[in-house]
Amino acid sequence: MRELSSLPNRRQLLAATAAAGALSLLPAGLANAAEGDAIRPFTFHASQTAIDELRRRIAATRWPEKETVADSSQGVPLATMQELARYWATDYDWHKAEAKLNALPQFITVLDGLDIHFIHVRSKHPNALPLVITHGWPGSILEQIKLIGPLTDPTAHGGKAEDAFDVVIPSMPGYGFSGKPTSPGWGPERMARAWPELMKRLGYTRYVAQGGDWGAFVVDQMGLQAPAGLLAIHTNMPATVPTDVDKALLAGSPAPSGLSAEEQRAYEQLVRTFKQVDYARLMASRPQTLYGIADSPVGLAAWLLDHNDADGQPAAAVATALNRTASATGELTRDEILDNITLYWLTNTGVSASRLYWEYKGGFFNAKGVKIPVAVTVFPGEQYEAPRSWTERAYPKLIHYNRVEKGGHFAAWEQPMIFVQELRAAFRSLR
Repeated sequence: MRELSSLPNRRQLLAATAAAGALSLLPAGLANAAEGDAIRPFTFHASQTAIDELRRRIAATRWPEKETVADSSQGVPLATMQELARYWATDYDWHKAEAKLNALPQFITVLDGLDIHFIHVRSKHPNALPLVITHGWPGSILEQIKLIGPLTDPTAHGGKAEDAFDVVIPSMPGYGFSGKPTSPGWGPERMARAWPELMKRLGYTRYVAQGGDWGAFVVDQMGLQAPAGLLAIHTNMPATVPTDVDKALLAGSPAPSGLSAEEQRAYEQLVRTFKQVDYARLMASRPQTLYGIADSPVGLAAWLLDHNDADGQPAAAVATALNRTASATGELTRDEILDNITLYWLTNTGVSASRLYWEYKGGFFNAKGVKIPVAVTVFPGEQYEAPRSWTERAYPKLIHYNRVEKGGHFAAWEQPMIFVQELRAAFRSLR
């Protein structure tokens, strides 16, 4: 990343971009130079200056004292953060992640006045089904890149040619290489309007959509808006909670009577989840106060690590990954965790990403009234396991429901092949 003072003027910048055939990362505003519906190639190369500054800041961290408990109930343990920081500052190599991204076709286009970055990979197989996938917080497009090969080239990954997808993965506004909104309004509802325009701009007249975490909110909103061409959605964080159950949860009341054993278990999981989301409450109320995560790499890393899944806070899948240096089956590793954190750091999107929580004013797990076809996969490590009974009521056109054996809140990142198999099955009836 170059310093602002060293950037050429706009005319020089556009000429250089055209000559190179690729768009380097630009500060907000400068990348809006293209007109109309232009789709511009994109690559990113972090400067050595930026990497050196990151390492310097990590080394200069002023550490607090050790927590006074023997577990993580006070937050990410000091020993965990210090070991991660040591590795991040000395042995970690961002350029490996950068090379993986730059090996993929990446683009920028303006949607509703904002630069949106996305990956777009077309399958070699005819009649591939177009699929737009939306990530969440504290994730990024890096959550889904392990899906791209198996989805676009299924015959090389245990599938059949008729399982093929064209894959589009946008960076949400304020995340990664997309633009940072300068005024309110970019919530899930607006993204749900922007993604169909993106698919139309790419030439697709029929497509499906997938999302987890915030991406699940986006696809639910797409389902509510039902744009022309959207055949169905798949969610791995379904919003299925009935009205009476949702009211009891928000009031802190006991579960309504008459719940089945499966529904009672889901209620108890939701009670636990709501006790672990103070980070979300802070971002929803005071995102601008989080200056520390823009100034301190270690502060940013700790903030991004301290979210929850069904097995704890910090999320058990992430905590386990910090001790995993490699995986032959695609499970999450330490470098992949740091790839994601480093992307936030290099793009300075810790605060801009947090504002999404402030933007959204609706409920989280309550049924939204989606009427189009919906596919649902329930992962055991999700914040709650949606019962089939609730799911069928929330999504009356349910075309797929399956409970899988492994995976959690960031399922595509944690168990990519299980995730791929679910997407193949979920949308097979629509081909």
